[in-house]
Amino acid sequence: MTVLAPAHVVTTVSPMLVVAVTLAGLGSAVVAGLGLAAFVQRRSGSYLLVALALSALLARSAVAVLTMGGVMPFEFHHTAEHTLDFVLVALMLAAVYYARRVERAAGANR
Repeated sequence: MTVLAPAHVVTTVSPMLVVAVTLAGLGSAVVAGLGLAAFVQRRSGSYLLVALALSALLARSAVAVLTMGGVMPFEFHHTAEHTLDFVLVALMLAAVYYARRVERAAGANR
């Protein structure tokens, strides 16, 4: 019996994959940290939503690490990644909507 895996599912961990996931994780951590710092400074709902969206990006790297480490099954990682993609986009759209709503309530940009 032959089992076919989707093209992007890697069943072995190569050094290049480790480097790619490490760089993605570090970059995501920096960006999420900057988003959190911006929220702490501004204390607004839209900044919170952006910080959460950037944290979802960091969580994607965590999913990759958990999968490579054998903690998360390969069959589940794809669903987890796409769920986090959805969360990221939804949070970003919510941040834009929230910011525009606050601007309109304050009478700005009419």
